[in-house]
Amino acid sequence: MKTAFITGSSRGIGRAIALRLAKDGFRVVLHGATESDKLLETKKAVEQIGGEAEIAVGDLCDLNAAKALSAKVADADVLILNASLQYRTPWQDISTDAAYEQLNCNFISSLLLIQAAVPHMKESGWGRIITIGSVQEAKPHPDMLVYSASKAAQTNMMQSLSLQLAKDGITVNNVAPGVINTDRNLDALSDPVYAEKVKNSIPVGFYGEPEDCAGIVSLLCSEEGRYITGQSIYVDGGKSVQ
Repeated sequence: MKTAFITGSSRGIGRAIALRLAKDGFRVVLHGATESDKLLETKKAVEQIGGEAEIAVGDLCDLNAAKALSAKVADADVLILNASLQYRTPWQDISTDAAYEQLNCNFISSLLLIQAAVPHMKESGWGRIITIGSVQEAKPHPDMLVYSASKAAQTNMMQSLSLQLAKDGITVNNVAPGVINTDRNLDALSDPVYAEKVKNSIPVGFYGEPEDCAGIVSLLCSEEGRYITGQSIYVDGGKSVQ
């Protein structure tokens, strides 16, 4: 049984990916910044569908914590880099601390976990690395400068690594969600005026669900996805090309 390590998998997109990969037959390692009821609920949900799951905890804003997760990642056949941090702040008010927190979580920790995972994948001659980006790589939000920049940097890293690891049987891709109906977006979309504006910016005319992202991740992790690498795939209802 192959193992999939999914960062930020207690809720939202990460949870949906974990459940989908468990259905696909992967043993899943669920990750959260801290132990939480939501993380335990996700583990229970995986087990209820007949899957096998364990929990790994570490705050990816703390690079020492990211390094400490190396032992858990070292045996992963699939690495899904979903955890991220975003602050809404006008660019001129961004503090150095806030910038470093987002860069550590969204980019540098991804690099450290990839470095930990690749040796096993190379030895096996098979691996899947998927970064979870954002439509903001194409349509940056004016109040999320560091978030959008860090996601773009992560995707650039993905493209570089896809070329370097292809010969080892490892595919590396990015899935970039648009506006997804998760609790992260709950507060912003509770404003009906803003919510209508956002909906009107999406060509298909509705928000996505976490499961919409899990489907493409499932494909990329499968044998049917073996010929796809170095790609950034937008799951955004057409927003990136609007």
